Amino acid sequence: MAVYTEVSPKEARALLRQLKLGELQSLKGCVGGIENTNYFVTTEVDEETRDYVLTLFERLTFTQLPFYLGLMKHLAEHGIPVPNPTANAKGELVFELKGKPAAVVNRLPGHSELAPTPAHCAAVGATLAKMHLAGADFPLSQPNLRGLAWWNETVPVVLPHLDASQAALIKSELAYQNHIAASSAYAALPRGPIHADLFRDNVMFDTVNGAPHLTGFFDFYFAGVDTWLFDIAVTLNDWCVNLETGAHHAERADSFMAAYSAVRAITAAERELLPAMLRAGALRFWISRLWDYHLPREASMLKAHDPGHFERVLRERATKP
Repeated sequence: MAVYTEVSPKEARALLRQLKLGELQSLKGCVGGIENTNYFVTTEVDEETRDYVLTLFERLTFTQLPFYLGLMKHLAEHGIPVPNPTANAKGELVFELKGKPAAVVNRLPGHSELAPTPAHCAAVGATLAKMHLAGADFPLSQPNLRGLAWWNETVPVVLPHLDASQAALIKSELAYQNHIAASSAYAALPRGPIHADLFRDNVMFDTVNGAPHLTGFFDFYFAGVDTWLFDIAVTLNDWCVNLETGAHHAERADSFMAAYSAVRAITAAERELLPAMLRAGALRFWISRLWDYHLPREASMLKAHDPGHFERVLRERATKP
């Protein structure tokens, strides 16, 4: 999260009153991601404090946002622990603030677990499978906007910033992913709405009786309809790798996959294409981090992620499937 658009307490207060969320007590800019402007908001209703997240969308449009916010509300209503967007009296979820689309969701309890154990990974795997099944009947559809088409458009833009070895890797991997995407096996993979960005900092945990308890997934603003296997691969590439080397962590990965499969059985075709999708997930985030790093936007509290991490993950996935 970052702050590109400054929001005053007066402006926030007006929106919160419109949504009947109580009187503003505090408004604090968030750090962490890089796509939208986010504020932590605390309100008071009948002497009870409540916590929310106010988001102004810097790239997504008024026409795109009903998919993301509608998906979150659909999942919340089906028992998946995700932020539930607040609607106004007309049932609308998207509002205008400072000339940009905005939304308010409840803030999840707990904290992000940046050093996960196999138990944390199992909880993420089981909840992701439940999320996939719950989203299967969501009526709206939108492609994964950071999928293959975007990779093909963006690689030529970042190529001038790469050395010869990096350029060779990114071009060869992109060609490989185009080949995979054209195959009949890929076309047959089960699909539906996916999170597409389920990193460690987008999941919250509490501790209950000494054990980790997952309290929610958040930041659905890269979601889209794609293969569930790609969602699994993106998640494995963050939760089940060594962050320093990019190397696969077998124990955490086994816990994740076992827990996911206990809720939704992985098909034989998915198992066969998992190595290719692990490479695809690494490529996607290497490209986007290169783009953010070399072509940054101005924002207060913005810190671009290191592109080198996903280059290392991709090299590991390509040489050690």
